[in-house]
Amino acid sequence: MKPDEPAEPGDRRRGGLRRRHRRDNDQRGITAERGHDAEYGQDAQHGDSDAQLTRSAHGDSAAFTHLVKTHSSALHGYFARRMPAVSEDLLAETWLQAFAARRTFDPARGSARGWLFGVAHNVLAQHLRRAGRTEPVPGPDVTDPWQVVDQRLDAAAMAPALRRALAELPVEERELLLLISWEQLTPSEAAAVVGIPAGTARSRLHRARGRLRDRLTLPRPAGRNLTATGDLA
Repeated sequence: MKPDEPAEPGDRRRGGLRRRHRRDNDQRGITAERGHDAEYGQDAQHGDSDAQLTRSAHGDSAAFTHLVKTHSSALHGYFARRMPAVSEDLLAETWLQAFAARRTFDPARGSARGWLFGVAHNVLAQHLRRAGRTEPVPGPDVTDPWQVVDQRLDAAAMAPALRRALAELPVEERELLLLISWEQLTPSEAAAVVGIPAGTARSRLHRARGRLRDRLTLPRPAGRNLTATGDLA
């Protein structure tokens, strides 16, 4: 057919079919791409970190990227409330170690969130050993981390007593209490982080809360008592 000749009906039909085929292929590609993104977005939205970590262990790098986006803020808070001066370095080291050990994650033994905090716990312990210390002890100049705790109290006047009471707790009991109150882990996840059975963790958590209640009954000026509330009670 010459360029200036009108197209025959058959040619027009074939051209329309080709254009429709291209549009269908393009649409399928867009749909597949959106579906891939939606899959990870749904994981992050519903907290399906177990699936993300499992997929990353099988070579899915995008799944690990979404895992980092989902949990970096919480892990950074864990370090900032204990070792604020080096929290960024400890967070980076946690992700390096988590990536290297991702194939050791077993969803039958606990959640990805608990597993990641376990890695963070080990990274913190390694840092303290290198520094010749056994536990992080926030000093009086560390104020931001305690604001989270202060918000759970009946009055700001309890904050100094709370610091003293927490410092007097055994290390393991204090860590369990703070993992649950600060990091919002479940008792089972907190138990996995410190490496003890869940039943033992619940017993020690109950004992720690009792000790705090005993130490945090302070008189108000009007004669009322200040008591711990929320996860600390």
